[in-house]
Amino acid sequence: MSEPLLSAHGLTKTYVMGSRTLEVLKGVDVEIKRGDFVALRGASGTGKSTLLHLIGGLDTPNAGEIVFHGQNLSGFSEGKLTHFRNRSVGFVFQAYHLLPELTALENVCLTARIARTAAGQAERRARELLGRVGLADRTDHKPAELSGGEQQRVAIARALINEPELLLADEPTGNLDSKTGVEIIELLKSLRVEKNMTLVIATHDERVAAHAGRVILLVDGLVSNPSTP
Repeated sequence: MSEPLLSAHGLTKTYVMGSRTLEVLKGVDVEIKRGDFVALRGASGTGKSTLLHLIGGLDTPNAGEIVFHGQNLSGFSEGKLTHFRNRSVGFVFQAYHLLPELTALENVCLTARIARTAAGQAERRARELLGRVGLADRTDHKPAELSGGEQQRVAIARALINEPELLLADEPTGNLDSKTGVEIIELLKSLRVEKNMTLVIATHDERVAAHAGRVILLVDGLVSNPSTP
């Protein structure tokens, strides 16, 4: 049996807020295979976003380990962790996080330029991706000139420009109306197959989670439906 793309064992995460200690994750185990489409589902505050941030290397656990391609992230230097985040993982957030002063094309190119991709190659790839997400005619528009759904499409193109193996999406439909939300999920599903990626979505919405091949339910910082992936 092949090893999982990513596995997490015994993850705990605690935040200290003044005199208050908030225990968000309390010993979470998950395995994600290459090519999976997994939904992390649960109510607000159950640890979905925290878990997503940990497996994407945006934060570190208080205890436990995260293994990607057989390598423990805790053993990565800061430089290697930055490389992991930039090359192996793509991130899509609820709030888009586009730079308002940049055009759609410039926003998508930015991640590739950080990875030191040549300017011409980055622009060609960005134009291709913007066309793939239906925004070929919006490349010169800034975020304020785009609808919420269009901004999320730009964010998806940006997440894909370095051709990551793992795409992490945190409530990607949370700021969108239901029709646009469905369009975004269908787009992510198509791109996952097209780009041969692994997709993990954090969502509180059962309708979004229903599109996934597997659902991991988090309740009070624990996986409530442990099963073999």
